Amino acid sequence: MLELVIANKNYSSWSMRPWVLMTELGLPFKERLLRFDFHRPDSRFAAEAARLSPTARVPVLVEADGFATWDSLAIAERLHELFPEAGVWPQDAHRRARARSLAATMHSGFGELRRLCPMNIDTDHSDVGQRLLATEASLGTDLRRLEALWEPELAAQGGALLMGARCCAADAFFAPLAMRVTRYGLPLSPPAAAYVQALCALPSVQRWVREAEAEQDFVPEDEPYRSSRAETPR
Repeated sequence: MLELVIANKNYSSWSMRPWVLMTELGLPFKERLLRFDFHRPDSRFAAEAARLSPTARVPVLVEADGFATWDSLAIAERLHELFPEAGVWPQDAHRRARARSLAATMHSGFGELRRLCPMNIDTDHSDVGQRLLATEASLGTDLRRLEALWEPELAAQGGALLMGARCCAADAFFAPLAMRVTRYGLPLSPPAAAYVQALCALPSVQRWVREAEAEQDFVPEDEPYRSSRAETPR
């Protein structure tokens, strides 16, 4: 069976992408979670991640024979090869190319949104979001870019998701961004906001959120807006 190595569900947006994709499509896998512990000199995460891939990062997809694929986009492509009929990408060639373009745009872009609003599922950061919107023009720019990216596809496909009614890798890649939008209370146009709601309604995303909230962990390196779990983000 495939093994997907991930990190804390509360924080690890890269891990969320293939996990949501595989769970939503019903692909068989077992999960192995490496807790973020960068602050420890004997970090188990650092040692294990370095053993799994030269990047020393997660996620990593490990096959039964030990073959490993790292990087969320490469994992999506490997899953498409292993399960060509599962719907990782759309069957139609043009829609498949568009879905890949969307996923790659997320993979390499929106740096300011990702930097200013790190994923933190178990906390309401809406006050932080309002402050950032007032002080960081680049955040608003990234939000407008998202609207421009999503709205034509949603209108063309006529479904709740980017390629229609069924989740594919492009949607899975935007799922962590939906967590940022909701947790930081970021405003979007009605069509874009409806898409975020559709992502949040996916059973796989709802399960990830439940499990993220159940972790009850605190990793200081991933918490720029509070110094303890008891503190209100500011």
